[in-house]
Amino acid sequence: MKNTGGGKIRIGIGGWTFEPWRGSFYPDDLPQKRELEYASRHLTAIEVNGTYYRSQSPDSYQKWHDETPDDFVFALKAPRFATNRKVLAESGESIERFVTGGIARLGNKLGPINWQFMATKKFDPEDFEAFLKLLPKTVEGMHLRHAVEVRHDSFRHPEFLDLVRAHDVAAIISADGEFPQIADPTASFIYARIMGTTESEPLGYTSAQLDAWTERARIWADGGVPEGLDYVATPKPGAPRDVFLFVISGHKAHNPQAAMAMIKRLG
Repeated sequence: MKNTGGGKIRIGIGGWTFEPWRGSFYPDDLPQKRELEYASRHLTAIEVNGTYYRSQSPDSYQKWHDETPDDFVFALKAPRFATNRKVLAESGESIERFVTGGIARLGNKLGPINWQFMATKKFDPEDFEAFLKLLPKTVEGMHLRHAVEVRHDSFRHPEFLDLVRAHDVAAIISADGEFPQIADPTASFIYARIMGTTESEPLGYTSAQLDAWTERARIWADGGVPEGLDYVATPKPGAPRDVFLFVISGHKAHNPQAAMAMIKRLG
């Protein structure tokens, strides 16, 4: 974590179990059961993908909490059963089951929840607003931060921005990948997923690219609007924001190196 005088900046990767990381990120002799412990001491956040595919037990959330440092944060991908449906307004039961299923065990290590939509899901203003109204503000007295990862070009519309802003929901900023980018800040925090690591770069990205993404994180944290991104409207600077930036997809084997390089640049 880095506090620039503005919001807090957390940088991480997706998950912590990936065989090619053994020997490149994890030491060869590290027991597999200690991978989360190790990763959480070299990164400042992790986005959990497993919660998208299956329910986790409350004890699992408690275990993750107990194995990680006090200032570490988990972003959770919400279950696909809530988002991969024709009528989003009918997802209330799936949302409730997930939110009350033990995530509160993470305590202050619970970061934003990523509600990811299929790339074929188009923007239906009425139905999407109904979905946003189903997202609970709290669980067991804890404030919840919600983010939506929309991946169809129809969401690049001012009406979408108005809806998510009204609910303090972050439009996830997708970068360096195949999905449309909506870089407009829409919430009291920023959630970015960058997907451009390559095999040819030992740190995943070039030094110039790592410098650029680190600087964007600093600008976001100070409430600014970075240049070089694709906006729907013309955003204006605002209040400082917490920033969650995850190195995802791309050449996954190098994602930890990219994340650690940016953390180092933050000082």
